[in-house]
Amino acid sequence: MEHVPILVHRISPAGGRRVVIRIRGVDTVLGVAFCDADLIEFLRRIEIPGPDELVFGDSEVIAWQGGQPHQHE
Repeated sequence: MEHVPILVHRISPAGGRRVVIRIRGVDTVLGVAFCDADLIEFLRRIEIPGPDELVFGDSEVIAWQGGQPHQHE
């Protein structure tokens, strides 16, 4: 597993990607994102500064597993 705070898992067979954040070594599932707007909303709800820039920028804070980044189905 990547050692980054936010991990966007592979696309599930039902669609969407599970989003996990690691804080102080503890993984917490934020939800299942079916689009980038969902991912941004999860980050906004936990008060991550600049969630849009993190998702759409070239951030090393988010790791996308399997498939292409920003692909959710």
